[in-house]
Amino acid sequence: MKIIGGIFRSRNFYRPEGIRPTQNMAREALFDILGPEIKNISFLDLFAGSGAMGLEAVSRGAPKVIFVEKDQKCMNVIQENLQILMPASLKPAPEIELFEKDAFATIKWMAGEKRIVDIVFMDPPYDRGMAKKALKTLEAYDILGPNSMVIIQHDQREILPSDTGRFLHFRHKKYGSSCFDIYTVKGH
Repeated sequence: MKIIGGIFRSRNFYRPEGIRPTQNMAREALFDILGPEIKNISFLDLFAGSGAMGLEAVSRGAPKVIFVEKDQKCMNVIQENLQILMPASLKPAPEIELFEKDAFATIKWMAGEKRIVDIVFMDPPYDRGMAKKALKTLEAYDILGPNSMVIIQHDQREILPSDTGRFLHFRHKKYGSSCFDIYTVKGH
């Protein structure tokens, strides 16, 4: 796999076996939506898998990126990818955090620690109804700032709500068999 844009553009990174990575075209489109604001935000990559989205955020200048992945093999690959891509001389060095934990438990923990993020990207396993569950968990626990955005990659057969108590549906895009639903925090 390759990084699409930013300082690591065209650099290869590893993908763990048995995962479904976000397609290059979809990654590029999503980061086009985020635009240059990526350089001012914290980015949470839930169900990180290979870490492709978080790595792309680092490459494009996000000052803080948090990777959450409960599978140890995937987390080892994310760590290896970071070592390969990020030179020690990178200035300013982004703040990188890795949590080898369940995504739902991490959301709850972050809320308890009063940690706030600007962008949450999640790509839960397909065919398990986890995208809706993750959205509901984010609604229940306060880890989002007033201008935050939630981006959910999910199977096209899983229909997500167009409106929730806390989030406003902003955009829906389809790429192959995957869909992306983007939500903003209501009132902002």
